[in-house]
Amino acid sequence: MKFNDALSDICTKKNSHLCVGLDVDLTKVPAHFNNTDDPLVEFGKAIIQATSEYAAAFKINTAFFEAYGVPGWQALAKLSKILPDDVIKIADAKRGDIGNTSRMYARAFFREMPFDCITVNPYLGHDAVSPFIEDEEKGAFILCVTSNKGAADFQYLEADNKTLYSQIARKVDRWNESKNCGLVVGATHPDEIRKVREIAPELPFLIPGIGAQGGDLELSVRYSMDKSRAAVIFNSSRGIIYASQQENFAEMAAQKSKQMRDAINALK
Repeated sequence: MKFNDALSDICTKKNSHLCVGLDVDLTKVPAHFNNTDDPLVEFGKAIIQATSEYAAAFKINTAFFEAYGVPGWQALAKLSKILPDDVIKIADAKRGDIGNTSRMYARAFFREMPFDCITVNPYLGHDAVSPFIEDEEKGAFILCVTSNKGAADFQYLEADNKTLYSQIARKVDRWNESKNCGLVVGATHPDEIRKVREIAPELPFLIPGIGAQGGDLELSVRYSMDKSRAAVIFNSSRGIIYASQQENFAEMAAQKSKQMRDAINALK
């Protein structure tokens, strides 16, 4: 099944548009995990088990594992295999380099680890993106309008009276021949979500920024899903996985996941 169809199918079957972000920071996890042999894996596993009922996708931010060198990479590989089959598995790696290099990145995340898709930086153009979308069953969420404050430094620059982010949306819409491309559009920019949706009505969106970054959930849902023929998933990381640092951390993560899933569904 083509990636975009698989994403839509999972969202429908699970009645969820929630993506849980696994940004595992060992300074924020409950203290007892730091006494385990593999705290990155053990905490991540506990969060997955607590929240998978409510999630359509999980997004593992690879930086939080790469920071620990070889043990971190080993933990990343282990955690990727723990993710259940009924969710989309996203490697939040923001890769994108010349073709041969991107091909190696694609091999790492799609062949050596069982991720379904990856976040990609499009700055180097189509040859940097194409290795990630050669297999129609694997997908790429391509950075378009990011949720951070520095997004304005480049993404809003204009050429031919069009913003860079709108040009990216147009390009990716054309690259979507195998129905396995999507866009990252931050909830902190709801007006831009509306504009990008007008440009690309059939592209899936990955929308970060609805939790700790303070994005507008109501407008993000309305502008991304209204009249859209594409799946949309909303990522929350810190607001879910660090809902508590006490013994009830898993229970609180499950509660926050359910609340977020239900809030999104109520706004559709």
